[in-house]
Amino acid sequence: MSFSSEKRNEVLQQLEAVNYDVLVIGGGITGCGIALDAQTRGMKTALVEMQDFAAGTSSRSTKLVHGGLRYLKQFEVKMVAEVGKERAIVYENGPHVTTPEWMLLPIHEGGTFGKFSTSIGLLVYDFLAGVKSSERRSMLSIEETLKREPLLKKEGLKGGGYYVEYKTDDARLTIEVVKEAVKQGATAINYTKVEQFIYENGVVKGVIVVDQVTNKSISIYAKKIVNAAGPWVDTLREKDNSKQGKSLQLTKGIHLVIDQSRFPLNQAVYFDTPDGRMVFAIPRDGKTYVGTTDTVYKGDLAHPRMTTEDREYVIDAINYMFPFLNITVKDVESSWTGLRPLIHEDGKDPSEISRKDEIWTSDSGLITIAGGKLTGYRKMAEIVVDLLVKKFKEEDGRTFSDCITKTLPISGGNVGGSKQFPAFVEEKVKKGIKIGLSREEAEKLVKRYGSNVDEVFKYSKFHLENSSDMELPLYVFLQLIYSINEEMTTKPIDFFNRRTGTLLFDIHWAREWKDKVVTYMAAALEWNGEQTCNYQKELEQHIEDAYTALDEETKEKVS
Repeated sequence: MSFSSEKRNEVLQQLEAVNYDVLVIGGGITGCGIALDAQTRGMKTALVEMQDFAAGTSSRSTKLVHGGLRYLKQFEVKMVAEVGKERAIVYENGPHVTTPEWMLLPIHEGGTFGKFSTSIGLLVYDFLAGVKSSERRSMLSIEETLKREPLLKKEGLKGGGYYVEYKTDDARLTIEVVKEAVKQGATAINYTKVEQFIYENGVVKGVIVVDQVTNKSISIYAKKIVNAAGPWVDTLREKDNSKQGKSLQLTKGIHLVIDQSRFPLNQAVYFDTPDGRMVFAIPRDGKTYVGTTDTVYKGDLAHPRMTTEDREYVIDAINYMFPFLNITVKDVESSWTGLRPLIHEDGKDPSEISRKDEIWTSDSGLITIAGGKLTGYRKMAEIVVDLLVKKFKEEDGRTFSDCITKTLPISGGNVGGSKQFPAFVEEKVKKGIKIGLSREEAEKLVKRYGSNVDEVFKYSKFHLENSSDMELPLYVFLQLIYSINEEMTTKPIDFFNRRTGTLLFDIHWAREWKDKVVTYMAAALEWNGEQTCNYQKELEQHIEDAYTALDEETKEKVS
Protein backbone atom coordinates (compact mmCIF):
# COMPACT_ATOMS: atom_id res chain seq x y z
CA MET A 1 0.00 0.00 0.00
CA SER A 2 1.17 3.54 -0.70
CA PHE A 3 2.58 5.67 2.08
CA SER A 4 2.41 8.94 0.12
CA SER A 5 0.41 11.92 1.34
CA GLU A 6 -0.54 12.52 -2.31
CA LYS A 7 -2.48 9.24 -2.17
CA ARG A 8 -4.37 9.70 1.10
CA ASN A 9 -7.73 9.22 -0.63
CA GLU A 10 -6.63 5.85 -2.03
CA VAL A 11 -5.56 4.77 1.46
CA LEU A 12 -8.94 5.85 2.89
CA GLN A 13 -10.74 3.88 0.16
CA GLN A 14 -8.65 0.82 1.00
CA LEU A 15 -9.49 1.17 4.71
CA GLU A 16 -13.20 1.30 3.89
CA ALA A 17 -13.12 -1.62 1.44
CA VAL A 18 -11.18 -4.25 3.41
CA ASN A 19 -12.34 -6.22 6.46
CA TYR A 20 -9.17 -6.35 8.57
CA ASP A 21 -8.00 -8.88 11.12
CA VAL A 22 -6.56 -6.14 13.33
CA LEU A 23 -7.11 -2.39 13.56
CA VAL A 24 -4.63 -0.48 15.71
CA ILE A 25 -5.71 2.93 17.01
CA GLY A 26 -2.66 5.11 17.70
CA GLY A 27 0.38 5.92 15.58
CA GLY A 28 2.94 6.29 18.35
CA ILE A 29 5.81 3.85 18.82
CA THR A 30 3.61 1.28 20.61
CA GLY A 31 0.85 1.26 17.98
CA CYS A 32 3.34 1.20 15.09
CA GLY A 33 5.23 -1.67 16.75
CA ILE A 34 2.00 -3.66 17.13
CA ALA A 35 1.06 -3.05 13.48
CA LEU A 36 4.47 -4.28 12.31
CA ASP A 37 4.39 -7.41 14.48
CA ALA A 38 0.78 -8.31 13.58
CA GLN A 39 1.30 -7.79 9.85
CA THR A 40 4.53 -9.83 9.74
CA ARG A 41 2.78 -12.74 11.47
CA GLY A 42 0.15 -12.86 8.73
CA MET A 43 -2.67 -10.73 10.14
CA LYS A 44 -4.25 -8.22 7.76
CA THR A 45 -3.54 -5.04 9.72
CA ALA A 46 -4.56 -1.39 9.59
CA LEU A 47 -3.50 1.57 11.73
CA VAL A 48 -5.14 4.98 12.20
CA GLU A 49 -3.69 8.02 13.99
CA MET A 50 -5.71 11.17 14.72
CA GLN A 51 -2.65 13.48 14.55
CA ASP A 52 0.62 12.75 12.77
CA PHE A 53 2.60 9.60 13.48
CA ALA A 54 4.64 10.08 16.68
CA ALA A 55 2.96 13.47 17.33
CA GLY A 56 2.17 12.58 20.95
CA THR A 57 4.56 11.09 23.49
CA SER A 58 6.67 9.34 20.83
CA SER A 59 8.29 12.55 19.58
CA ARG A 60 8.59 14.19 22.99
CA SER A 61 10.83 11.88 25.04
CA THR A 62 14.41 12.37 26.25
CA LYS A 63 15.36 10.61 23.00
CA LEU A 64 17.24 7.83 24.75
CA VAL A 65 16.72 4.10 24.34
CA HIS A 66 17.35 3.54 28.04
CA GLY A 67 19.13 0.61 29.58
CA GLY A 68 17.08 1.24 32.71
CA LEU A 69 19.82 2.15 35.18
CA ARG A 70 17.46 4.29 37.26
CA TYR A 71 15.19 1.27 37.87
CA LEU A 72 18.00 -0.30 39.92
CA LYS A 73 17.32 2.36 42.57
CA GLN A 74 13.83 0.84 42.99
CA PHE A 75 15.32 -2.69 42.82
CA GLU A 76 13.30 -3.44 39.69
CA VAL A 77 15.76 -6.07 38.56
CA LYS A 78 13.47 -7.73 35.99
CA MET A 79 12.78 -4.37 34.33
CA VAL A 80 16.52 -3.61 34.01
CA ALA A 81 17.19 -7.02 32.47
CA GLU A 82 14.32 -6.67 29.98
CA VAL A 83 14.94 -3.11 28.78
CA GLY A 84 18.69 -3.61 28.66
CA LYS A 85 18.34 -6.50 26.26
CA GLU A 86 15.64 -4.80 24.19
CA ARG A 87 17.88 -1.76 23.79
CA ALA A 88 20.46 -3.84 21.92
CA ILE A 89 17.74 -5.23 19.61
CA VAL A 90 16.38 -1.75 18.81
CA TYR A 91 19.91 -0.62 17.95
CA GLU A 92 20.76 -3.61 15.77
CA ASN A 93 17.50 -3.35 13.79
CA GLY A 94 17.88 0.38 13.09
CA PRO A 95 21.45 1.66 13.58
CA HIS A 96 20.61 4.78 11.53
CA VAL A 97 18.17 6.02 14.20
CA THR A 98 19.89 4.72 17.34
CA THR A 99 23.50 5.34 18.42
CA PRO A 100 25.52 4.30 21.51
CA GLU A 101 26.23 7.31 23.72
CA TRP A 102 28.69 7.19 26.62
CA MET A 103 27.04 8.70 29.68
CA LEU A 104 28.89 10.32 32.59
CA LEU A 105 27.36 10.02 36.05
CA PRO A 106 29.18 12.55 38.27
CA ILE A 107 29.33 11.56 41.93
CA HIS A 108 29.10 14.42 44.41
CA GLU A 109 29.09 14.46 48.20
CA GLY A 110 25.46 13.95 49.33
CA GLY A 111 24.26 13.11 45.80
CA THR A 112 21.84 10.40 44.66
CA PHE A 113 24.56 7.86 43.95
CA GLY A 114 27.62 7.30 46.17
CA LYS A 115 30.88 5.99 44.75
CA PHE A 116 30.41 2.46 46.08
CA SER A 117 26.70 2.21 45.18
CA THR A 118 27.44 3.54 41.67
CA SER A 119 30.21 1.00 41.13
CA ILE A 120 28.05 -1.91 42.31
CA GLY A 121 24.96 -0.56 40.56
CA LEU A 122 26.70 -0.23 37.19
CA LEU A 123 28.29 -3.67 37.59
CA VAL A 124 24.87 -5.24 38.25
CA TYR A 125 23.42 -3.18 35.41
CA ASP A 126 26.08 -4.49 32.96
CA PHE A 127 25.30 -8.06 34.03
CA LEU A 128 21.50 -7.79 33.96
CA ALA A 129 21.32 -5.82 30.71
CA GLY A 130 23.76 -8.15 28.95
CA VAL A 131 26.03 -5.23 28.07
CA LYS A 132 28.75 -6.16 25.55
CA SER A 133 32.33 -6.04 26.81
CA SER A 134 33.26 -2.93 24.78
CA GLU A 135 30.47 -0.96 26.48
CA ARG A 136 30.91 -2.07 30.09
CA ARG A 137 31.09 0.54 32.79
CA SER A 138 34.18 2.05 34.31
CA MET A 139 34.69 4.17 37.43
CA LEU A 140 36.54 7.46 37.05
CA SER A 141 38.69 9.53 39.41
CA ILE A 142 37.95 13.22 40.02
CA GLU A 143 40.59 14.15 37.44
CA GLU A 144 39.25 11.72 34.82
CA THR A 145 35.69 12.92 35.43
CA LEU A 146 36.65 16.58 34.92
CA LYS A 147 38.74 15.69 31.88
CA ARG A 148 35.67 14.20 30.24
CA GLU A 149 33.46 17.14 31.25
CA PRO A 150 35.34 20.26 32.47
CA LEU A 151 32.09 22.24 32.95
CA LEU A 152 30.99 20.12 35.94
CA LYS A 153 30.66 21.51 39.45
CA LYS A 154 33.98 20.80 41.19
CA GLU A 155 32.77 21.37 44.75
CA GLY A 156 32.15 18.03 46.48
CA LEU A 157 33.05 16.00 43.37
CA LYS A 158 34.24 12.49 44.27
CA GLY A 159 34.59 10.96 40.80
CA GLY A 160 32.20 9.50 38.27
CA GLY A 161 30.65 6.46 36.68
CA TYR A 162 30.92 5.95 32.93
CA TYR A 163 28.46 3.74 31.09
CA VAL A 164 26.63 3.47 27.77
CA GLU A 165 23.11 4.65 26.97
CA TYR A 166 21.66 4.71 23.44
CA LYS A 167 20.63 7.99 21.84
CA THR A 168 17.73 7.88 19.38
CA ASP A 169 15.55 10.07 17.22
CA ASP A 170 12.25 8.93 18.74
CA ALA A 171 10.03 10.40 16.00
CA ARG A 172 12.10 8.93 13.18
CA LEU A 173 12.27 5.57 14.96
CA THR A 174 8.45 5.57 15.00
CA ILE A 175 8.23 6.63 11.33
CA GLU A 176 10.66 3.89 10.28
CA VAL A 177 8.68 1.25 12.19
CA VAL A 178 5.37 2.24 10.56
CA LYS A 179 7.05 2.44 7.14
CA GLU A 180 8.26 -1.13 7.60
CA ALA A 181 4.74 -2.21 8.62
CA VAL A 182 3.38 -0.65 5.39
CA LYS A 183 6.15 -2.27 3.33
CA GLN A 184 5.12 -5.62 4.84
CA GLY A 185 1.52 -5.03 3.71
CA ALA A 186 -0.19 -3.05 6.49
CA THR A 187 -2.38 -0.01 5.73
CA ALA A 188 -1.60 3.08 7.83
CA ILE A 189 -2.81 6.68 7.77
CA ASN A 190 -2.36 9.80 9.88
CA TYR A 191 -4.87 12.59 10.67
CA THR A 192 -7.75 10.13 10.88
CA LYS A 193 -9.69 10.39 14.16
CA VAL A 194 -11.84 7.66 15.69
CA GLU A 195 -15.21 9.20 16.57
CA GLN A 196 -17.09 6.08 17.68
CA PHE A 197 -17.00 2.31 17.85
CA ILE A 198 -19.24 -0.01 15.83
CA TYR A 199 -20.69 -2.97 17.72
CA GLU A 200 -22.39 -6.21 16.72
CA ASN A 201 -24.18 -8.05 19.59
CA GLY A 202 -22.13 -6.05 22.10
CA VAL A 203 -18.79 -6.94 20.48
CA VAL A 204 -16.65 -4.18 18.97
CA LYS A 205 -16.28 -4.82 15.23
CA GLY A 206 -15.22 -1.50 13.78
CA VAL A 207 -14.85 2.26 14.07
CA ILE A 208 -16.21 5.35 12.41
CA VAL A 209 -13.33 7.72 11.66
CA VAL A 210 -13.18 11.25 10.31
CA ASP A 211 -10.31 12.27 8.05
CA GLN A 212 -9.02 15.50 9.58
CA VAL A 213 -7.85 16.79 6.18
CA THR A 214 -11.08 16.41 4.16
CA ASN A 215 -13.62 15.92 6.99
CA LYS A 216 -14.74 12.78 5.18
CA SER A 217 -16.23 10.09 7.44
CA ILE A 218 -15.68 6.36 6.80
CA SER A 219 -16.29 3.06 8.59
CA ILE A 220 -13.43 0.59 9.12
CA TYR A 221 -14.14 -3.01 10.15
CA ALA A 222 -11.78 -5.41 11.91
CA LYS A 223 -12.08 -8.65 13.86
CA LYS A 224 -9.90 -7.26 16.66
CA ILE A 225 -9.33 -3.64 17.69
CA VAL A 226 -6.31 -2.51 19.72
CA ASN A 227 -6.38 0.79 21.59
CA ALA A 228 -2.76 2.01 21.68
CA ALA A 229 -3.58 5.72 21.84
CA GLY A 230 -1.10 6.72 24.56
CA PRO A 231 -2.45 9.68 26.57
CA TRP A 232 -5.81 9.18 24.81
CA VAL A 233 -6.43 5.53 25.78
CA ASP A 234 -8.93 6.54 28.47
CA THR A 235 -10.81 8.75 25.99
CA LEU A 236 -11.36 5.65 23.85
CA ARG A 237 -12.20 3.49 26.87
CA GLU A 238 -14.89 6.05 27.76
CA LYS A 239 -16.36 5.71 24.23
CA ASP A 240 -16.37 1.95 24.85
CA ASN A 241 -17.94 2.40 28.34
CA SER A 242 -15.07 0.38 29.79
CA LYS A 243 -13.04 2.89 31.78
CA GLN A 244 -12.92 1.31 35.21
CA GLY A 245 -10.48 -0.19 37.72
CA LYS A 246 -7.38 1.49 36.39
CA SER A 247 -6.89 4.78 34.60
CA LEU A 248 -4.15 7.03 33.31
CA GLN A 249 -2.39 9.65 35.33
CA LEU A 250 -0.45 11.91 33.01
CA THR A 251 2.77 13.58 33.99
CA LYS A 252 4.55 16.24 31.98
CA GLY A 253 8.22 16.45 31.05
CA ILE A 254 9.96 19.34 29.28
CA HIS A 255 13.36 19.66 27.59
CA LEU A 256 15.32 22.80 26.74
CA VAL A 257 17.66 23.18 23.74
CA ILE A 258 20.67 25.50 23.99
CA ASP A 259 23.33 26.18 21.36
CA GLN A 260 26.75 24.65 22.02
CA SER A 261 28.30 28.11 21.78
CA ARG A 262 26.60 28.81 25.15
CA PHE A 263 26.60 25.28 26.56
CA PRO A 264 29.68 23.53 25.06
CA LEU A 265 28.99 20.12 26.59
CA ASN A 266 31.65 17.54 25.64
CA GLN A 267 29.89 14.58 27.02
CA ALA A 268 26.35 13.35 27.86
CA VAL A 269 25.76 13.67 31.62
CA TYR A 270 23.12 12.21 33.97
CA PHE A 271 23.15 14.46 37.00
CA ASP A 272 21.52 15.47 40.28
CA THR A 273 19.18 18.44 40.59
CA PRO A 274 19.00 20.59 43.74
CA ASP A 275 15.77 18.81 44.81
CA GLY A 276 17.23 15.30 44.56
CA ARG A 277 15.88 14.26 41.15
CA MET A 278 18.12 13.43 38.20
CA VAL A 279 18.12 14.87 34.68
CA PHE A 280 20.07 14.43 31.45
CA ALA A 281 22.20 16.89 29.49
CA ILE A 282 23.01 15.55 26.02
CA PRO A 283 24.99 17.04 23.10
CA ARG A 284 23.33 16.67 19.68
CA ASP A 285 23.85 18.33 16.30
CA GLY A 286 25.65 21.41 17.65
CA LYS A 287 23.15 21.85 20.49
CA THR A 288 22.84 20.68 24.08
CA TYR A 289 19.44 19.58 25.34
CA VAL A 290 18.52 19.14 28.99
CA GLY A 291 15.56 17.49 30.72
CA THR A 292 13.26 16.40 32.08
CA THR A 293 10.63 17.51 34.59
CA ASP A 294 7.95 15.27 36.11
CA THR A 295 4.76 17.05 37.15
CA VAL A 296 1.11 15.94 37.16
CA TYR A 297 -0.72 17.25 34.08
CA LYS A 298 -4.42 17.85 33.48
CA GLY A 299 -4.42 20.25 30.49
CA ASP A 300 -4.77 19.93 26.71
CA LEU A 301 -3.53 16.47 25.65
CA ALA A 302 -2.71 17.43 22.05
CA HIS A 303 -0.73 20.58 22.88
CA PRO A 304 0.99 20.38 26.27
CA ARG A 305 3.04 23.51 26.90
CA MET A 306 6.09 24.41 28.93
CA THR A 307 5.41 26.89 31.74
CA THR A 308 7.83 29.52 33.05
CA GLU A 309 8.06 27.39 36.21
CA ASP A 310 9.10 24.31 34.17
CA ARG A 311 11.70 26.31 32.30
CA GLU A 312 13.16 27.87 35.45
CA TYR A 313 13.42 24.42 37.05
CA VAL A 314 15.60 23.08 34.22
CA ILE A 315 17.69 26.28 34.00
CA ASP A 316 18.29 26.11 37.78
CA ALA A 317 19.34 22.46 37.42
CA ILE A 318 21.84 23.40 34.68
CA ASN A 319 23.35 26.21 36.71
CA TYR A 320 23.53 23.99 39.81
CA MET A 321 25.61 21.31 38.07
CA PHE A 322 27.41 23.59 35.58
CA PRO A 323 27.92 26.72 37.70
CA PHE A 324 30.28 28.55 35.32
CA LEU A 325 27.74 28.79 32.49
CA ASN A 326 25.21 31.26 33.96
CA ILE A 327 22.50 30.08 31.55
CA THR A 328 19.48 32.36 31.32
CA VAL A 329 16.11 32.29 29.54
CA LYS A 330 17.70 34.17 26.61
CA ASP A 331 19.94 31.18 25.88
CA VAL A 332 17.03 28.81 25.25
CA GLU A 333 16.59 28.33 21.48
CA SER A 334 13.86 25.72 21.50
CA SER A 335 12.02 23.27 23.75
CA TRP A 336 9.55 20.43 23.71
CA THR A 337 6.94 19.15 26.13
CA GLY A 338 5.70 15.59 26.41
CA LEU A 339 3.22 13.58 28.45
CA ARG A 340 3.86 10.23 30.13
CA PRO A 341 0.77 8.02 30.30
CA LEU A 342 1.25 6.32 33.67
CA ILE A 343 -1.24 3.93 35.26
CA HIS A 344 -3.16 4.56 38.48
CA GLU A 345 -5.39 1.99 40.20
CA ASP A 346 -8.69 3.12 41.75
CA GLY A 347 -8.52 3.24 45.54
CA LYS A 348 -4.74 3.51 45.71
CA ASP A 349 -2.77 6.54 46.87
CA PRO A 350 -2.22 9.04 43.97
CA SER A 351 1.55 8.67 44.48
CA GLU A 352 1.32 4.95 43.66
CA ILE A 353 1.48 5.12 39.91
CA SER A 354 3.05 2.52 37.66
CA ARG A 355 5.45 3.16 34.78
CA LYS A 356 5.05 -0.40 33.55
CA ASP A 357 2.89 -1.37 30.60
CA GLU A 358 -0.46 -3.09 31.17
CA ILE A 359 -2.99 -4.70 28.85
CA TRP A 360 -6.74 -4.79 29.42
CA THR A 361 -9.52 -6.44 27.42
CA SER A 362 -12.99 -4.90 27.87
CA ASP A 363 -16.32 -6.79 27.80
CA SER A 364 -16.74 -5.63 24.19
CA GLY A 365 -13.39 -7.16 23.20
CA LEU A 366 -11.48 -3.86 22.90
CA ILE A 367 -7.83 -4.53 23.76
CA THR A 368 -6.06 -1.60 25.41
CA ILE A 369 -2.33 -1.25 26.04
CA ALA A 370 -1.14 1.59 28.25
CA GLY A 371 2.04 2.71 29.99
CA GLY A 372 5.43 1.29 29.06
CA LYS A 373 8.63 2.82 27.71
CA LEU A 374 10.06 3.68 24.31
CA THR A 375 12.82 1.08 24.79
CA GLY A 376 10.35 -1.74 25.34
CA TYR A 377 8.09 -0.99 22.36
CA ARG A 378 8.98 -4.15 20.40
CA LYS A 379 8.49 -6.45 23.38
CA MET A 380 5.18 -4.76 24.28
CA ALA A 381 4.03 -5.29 20.70
CA GLU A 382 5.02 -8.95 20.86
CA ILE A 383 2.96 -9.47 24.05
CA VAL A 384 -0.11 -7.79 22.51
CA VAL A 385 0.16 -9.77 19.27
CA ASP A 386 0.68 -13.02 21.25
CA LEU A 387 -2.67 -12.22 22.90
CA LEU A 388 -4.27 -11.64 19.48
CA VAL A 389 -2.87 -14.98 18.24
CA LYS A 390 -4.39 -16.74 21.26
CA LYS A 391 -7.79 -15.08 20.75
CA PHE A 392 -7.91 -15.89 17.02
CA LYS A 393 -7.07 -19.54 17.73
CA GLU A 394 -9.82 -19.79 20.38
CA GLU A 395 -12.45 -18.01 18.28
CA ASP A 396 -11.96 -19.20 14.70
CA GLY A 397 -9.19 -21.79 14.87
CA ARG A 398 -6.74 -19.73 12.79
CA THR A 399 -3.04 -19.93 13.54
CA PHE A 400 -0.31 -17.41 12.76
CA SER A 401 3.47 -17.53 12.52
CA ASP A 402 5.79 -16.67 15.41
CA CYS A 403 7.12 -13.18 16.09
CA ILE A 404 10.04 -12.22 13.81
CA THR A 405 10.64 -8.60 14.86
CA LYS A 406 13.59 -9.48 17.10
CA THR A 407 15.79 -9.84 14.01
CA LEU A 408 13.81 -7.80 11.46
CA PRO A 409 15.49 -4.54 10.42
CA ILE A 410 13.07 -1.60 10.42
CA SER A 411 12.78 0.61 7.34
CA GLY A 412 16.21 2.10 6.60
CA GLY A 413 17.92 -0.48 8.80
CA ASN A 414 19.23 -2.79 6.04
CA VAL A 415 22.83 -1.65 6.38
CA GLY A 416 24.47 -4.98 7.19
CA GLY A 417 24.18 -4.56 10.97
CA SER A 418 25.50 -1.90 13.34
CA LYS A 419 29.16 -2.84 12.78
CA GLN A 420 28.85 -2.20 9.04
CA PHE A 421 27.05 1.12 9.43
CA PRO A 422 30.15 3.41 9.42
CA ALA A 423 31.40 1.83 6.16
CA PHE A 424 27.89 2.10 4.71
CA VAL A 425 27.80 5.82 5.60
CA GLU A 426 31.17 6.48 3.96
CA GLU A 427 30.16 4.71 0.75
CA LYS A 428 26.82 6.53 0.42
CA VAL A 429 28.30 9.95 1.32
CA LYS A 430 30.45 9.68 -1.81
CA LYS A 431 27.28 9.09 -3.83
CA GLY A 432 25.65 12.12 -2.18
CA ILE A 433 28.60 14.35 -3.09
CA LYS A 434 28.35 13.17 -6.72
CA ILE A 435 24.75 14.40 -7.00
CA GLY A 436 25.68 17.86 -5.72
CA LEU A 437 25.47 17.74 -1.92
CA SER A 438 28.25 18.94 0.38
CA ARG A 439 29.96 16.25 2.48
CA GLU A 440 28.18 17.49 5.62
CA GLU A 441 24.77 17.46 3.90
CA ALA A 442 25.33 14.00 2.41
CA GLU A 443 26.43 12.60 5.77
CA LYS A 444 23.36 13.99 7.52
CA LEU A 445 21.04 12.42 4.97
CA VAL A 446 22.78 9.01 5.04
CA LYS A 447 22.64 8.92 8.84
CA ARG A 448 18.99 10.01 8.85
CA TYR A 449 17.64 7.67 6.17
CA GLY A 450 19.96 4.67 6.40
CA SER A 451 19.37 2.14 3.62
CA ASN A 452 16.54 4.33 2.23
CA VAL A 453 19.05 7.00 1.24
CA ASP A 454 19.29 5.71 -2.36
CA GLU A 455 15.55 6.40 -2.70
CA VAL A 456 16.13 9.91 -1.32
CA PHE A 457 19.01 10.55 -3.74
CA LYS A 458 16.88 9.42 -6.72
CA TYR A 459 14.85 12.62 -6.45
CA SER A 460 17.94 14.68 -7.35
CA LYS A 461 17.13 13.99 -11.03
CA PHE A 462 13.74 15.67 -10.63
CA HIS A 463 15.41 18.64 -8.90
CA LEU A 464 17.94 18.98 -11.72
CA GLU A 465 15.20 18.93 -14.37
CA ASN A 466 13.13 21.55 -12.54
CA SER A 467 15.88 23.64 -10.94
CA SER A 468 14.88 26.79 -12.85
CA ASP A 469 11.45 26.75 -11.13
CA MET A 470 12.75 25.36 -7.86
CA GLU A 471 13.16 27.76 -4.94
CA LEU A 472 14.47 25.00 -2.68
CA PRO A 473 18.14 23.92 -2.66
CA LEU A 474 18.86 20.24 -3.27
CA TYR A 475 19.43 19.38 0.42
CA VAL A 476 16.05 20.79 1.51
CA PHE A 477 14.19 19.50 -1.55
CA LEU A 478 15.36 15.88 -1.22
CA GLN A 479 14.11 15.64 2.36
CA LEU A 480 10.82 17.33 1.56
CA ILE A 481 9.86 15.37 -1.55
CA TYR A 482 10.91 12.05 0.00
CA SER A 483 8.87 12.79 3.12
CA ILE A 484 5.77 13.65 1.05
CA ASN A 485 6.05 10.65 -1.28
CA GLU A 486 7.36 8.00 1.11
CA GLU A 487 6.57 9.15 4.67
CA MET A 488 3.03 10.58 4.45
CA THR A 489 4.06 14.12 5.40
CA THR A 490 0.67 15.81 5.32
CA LYS A 491 1.32 19.21 6.94
CA PRO A 492 4.38 21.48 7.16
CA ILE A 493 4.67 20.83 10.90
CA ASP A 494 5.13 17.09 10.16
CA PHE A 495 8.16 17.92 8.04
CA PHE A 496 9.85 20.40 10.37
CA ASN A 497 9.20 18.48 13.57
CA ARG A 498 8.82 14.73 13.14
CA ARG A 499 10.52 14.07 9.77
CA THR A 500 13.60 16.29 10.23
CA GLY A 501 13.62 17.40 13.89
CA THR A 502 14.69 20.90 12.83
CA LEU A 503 11.96 22.59 14.88
CA LEU A 504 13.78 21.23 17.94
CA PHE A 505 17.45 21.18 16.95
CA ASP A 506 17.79 23.77 14.19
CA ILE A 507 14.97 26.24 14.64
CA HIS A 508 16.80 28.89 12.57
CA TRP A 509 16.75 26.48 9.61
CA ALA A 510 13.03 25.93 10.15
CA ARG A 511 12.43 29.69 10.12
CA GLU A 512 14.59 30.12 7.02
CA TRP A 513 12.75 27.53 4.89
CA LYS A 514 9.21 27.53 6.31
CA ASP A 515 7.61 29.79 3.68
CA LYS A 516 9.17 28.04 0.69
CA VAL A 517 8.29 24.61 2.10
CA VAL A 518 4.67 25.68 2.58
CA THR A 519 4.57 27.02 -1.00
CA TYR A 520 5.95 23.76 -2.40
CA MET A 521 3.62 21.56 -0.33
CA ALA A 522 0.58 23.68 -1.26
CA ALA A 523 1.28 23.07 -4.96
CA ALA A 524 2.20 19.37 -4.59
CA LEU A 525 -0.79 18.50 -2.40
CA GLU A 526 -3.21 20.89 -4.14
CA TRP A 527 -4.26 22.83 -1.07
CA ASN A 528 -6.82 25.59 -1.38
CA GLY A 529 -6.11 29.06 -0.02
CA GLU A 530 -7.77 28.33 3.33
CA GLN A 531 -5.76 25.13 3.90
CA THR A 532 -2.50 26.86 2.98
CA CYS A 533 -3.25 29.69 5.39
CA ASN A 534 -4.26 27.32 8.23
CA TYR A 535 -1.21 25.09 7.86
CA GLN A 536 1.11 28.11 7.68
CA LYS A 537 -0.45 29.51 10.87
CA GLU A 538 -0.17 26.15 12.60
CA LEU A 539 3.55 25.96 11.74
CA GLU A 540 4.17 29.55 12.91
CA GLN A 541 2.38 28.75 16.18
CA HIS A 542 4.53 25.67 16.80
CA ILE A 543 7.71 27.67 16.14
CA GLU A 544 6.49 30.32 18.58
CA ASP A 545 5.56 27.71 21.21
CA ALA A 546 8.97 26.04 20.93
CA TYR A 547 10.75 28.97 22.55
CA THR A 548 8.09 30.70 24.64
CA ALA A 549 6.68 29.53 27.95
CA LEU A 550 3.22 29.92 29.44
CA ASP A 551 3.21 32.29 32.37
CA GLU A 552 1.16 31.19 35.38
CA GLU A 553 -1.89 33.28 34.44
CA THR A 554 -2.07 31.89 30.89
CA LYS A 555 -1.39 28.40 32.22
CA GLU A 556 -4.54 28.60 34.34
CA LYS A 557 -6.60 29.60 31.28
CA VAL A 558 -5.42 26.70 29.08
CA SER A 559 -5.63 24.02 31.77
